Amino acid sequence: MLAIKNNIMAASAARYLGTSYDALATSVERLASGLRINSAKDDAAGLAVRELMRADVAVLQQGARNAQDGISLLQVAEGGMQTIDNLLTRMKQLGEQASTGTYSSAQRSIMESEFTELADEIERIAGSAKFNGTSLLDSASGSVSVYFGGENDNISISMQDMTKTGLGISTLNIDTAGSAQAALTTLDTAISDANTARATFGAKMNRMASTVEVLNVQAENISTAESRISDVDVATEMANFTRTQVLAQAGVAMLAQANAMPQMALTLLR
Repeated sequence: MLAIKNNIMAASAARYLGTSYDALATSVERLASGLRINSAKDDAAGLAVRELMRADVAVLQQGARNAQDGISLLQVAEGGMQTIDNLLTRMKQLGEQASTGTYSSAQRSIMESEFTELADEIERIAGSAKFNGTSLLDSASGSVSVYFGGENDNISISMQDMTKTGLGISTLNIDTAGSAQAALTTLDTAISDANTARATFGAKMNRMASTVEVLNVQAENISTAESRISDVDVATEMANFTRTQVLAQAGVAMLAQANAMPQMALTLLR
């Protein structure tokens, strides 16, 4: 029917053009952002799953950083232990030297002076070995827990007492051959204790390095799964964009033609 009051064809063309325009806007948004899901209306269930996965990835990445901080703490402690180990070895060497009867009392006094200074340096190192304000080598009590996941996902690092008292060398002296010989046994025990603590630190470092590797792999795998849900397939979306763009252009052309239809009715009124 040829009418001038209601242009049904124009209304229909405008409706289809609006639908094509909305689809075109969605494709442009997705291609510009790189995401298939930009709001909850795009995929409500997919958005919920994606956000949960992103939270999991964030926790895993922070856990890996926590473990790396734990490695740094252990490196500080092990670095102090390395110097203490060297000092104890030198003290034992002096004790062995002072044990022989070929040295005079004056010479042993010189050895005793160095021996005492070495012991004091061990005390200083034990007190100054700290990480972020936490003392590591001046007390055998206490521990640091490094968390990298849930409530039970943690590694505990026990503190070590590498002071003169903790090593049992606070009362040692080598001013006589007898005291020097007696000191050797105590120094053997102190060196053994220091090496045991140092080996423990090394084992913890290896364990945490493995933890970092596992956490990074888990974060990578979950990120891959999240990408499949959330990221746009550019090839597919570009095909949709091209198709919708053609439909929109056709809609504009048809709307113009439909708007011209009432002009045909006017020719009958002349």
